[in-house]
Amino acid sequence: MKILMIGGTGIISSGCSDLILQRGMELTILNRSISGKFPIPAGARHIVGDIHADSARLAETLRGEHFDAVVDWVAYTPEDIEHDIRLFSGHTGQFIFISSASAYQKPPAHYIITEETPLDNPFWDYSRNKIAVEQRLMQEYRERGFPVTIIRPSLTYGYSQIPLIGASWQHPYTVIDRIRKGRQIIIPGDGTSLWTVTWNGDFAKGLVGLLGRKDALGEAFNITSDEVLTWNQIFLEVGRAMNMKMDIVHIASDLIVAHYPEELGSLTGDKINSAVFDNSKIKRFVPDFKCEVPWAEGVRRAIAWHEADPSRMTIDEDMNHRWDTILAAYKLAYPQ
Repeated sequence: MKILMIGGTGIISSGCSDLILQRGMELTILNRSISGKFPIPAGARHIVGDIHADSARLAETLRGEHFDAVVDWVAYTPEDIEHDIRLFSGHTGQFIFISSASAYQKPPAHYIITEETPLDNPFWDYSRNKIAVEQRLMQEYRERGFPVTIIRPSLTYGYSQIPLIGASWQHPYTVIDRIRKGRQIIIPGDGTSLWTVTWNGDFAKGLVGLLGRKDALGEAFNITSDEVLTWNQIFLEVGRAMNMKMDIVHIASDLIVAHYPEELGSLTGDKINSAVFDNSKIKRFVPDFKCEVPWAEGVRRAIAWHEADPSRMTIDEDMNHRWDTILAAYKLAYPQ
């Protein structure tokens, strides 16, 4: 089977690239550079290019090629997806769009989310753009048979990410550093909302199992872990992994957003809502899909990966400043 990954070396996609190669498929990765935390895996063909900026050149590069499946990890807006539709119509048997579980209704009418839950997020541009892309692709599927399959991951992580609410995505070790130094840790809200975190290698089993599946065309799939934890449990497991007690402060999301409005989408539009995902559909299509890495194990892997190399233990001083500013405001409102 011949697969093209657009992106392919990110936190989630690297796990999928590895599994594709392990299963003996022919993999081409198209992305902008060979730099990053995860290099192009051995055995993959690499095409350097920007799918959005270089579509005309890439059309020439890919002329005459046909892929059994194309997976786009880097389409975020309707403008982005128009490049894909033009480039791959008639040149792939399946086009997999990586959407987002944040596209689902916020706040949710029911905490268990299925693929039939309405797509409606008034708080986050990122999610609304993903919804718009889904709608455009489904229009193209209905009207011209464009072979789309939609994937909606929730919070997925791997060795290079420690996915804590409100923390730094680019420098995830920052929270670990705060804990080691005895600095206070913020959990938005009361920490009791239900959440799901998924190891990238487990996610990969679901996605790779759909590659080349004609019966998956025109369908959308949740692919997440079935392990359900509160944010308090997620943070406390980090402390247990480090054998350290944390100084946790629960702070209302409204206060955080009042100081930093850009957090509205990620908090109000996503992570402060309970979200438990029904994975029965992906299990029907991919019977061997099973998430085997619980958070207690995955977070230990991620911390160990960071601490194995000091160059990975980067600190986001902007995040530290934000948290300290919010903590100071909280203490003014609630003096000890």
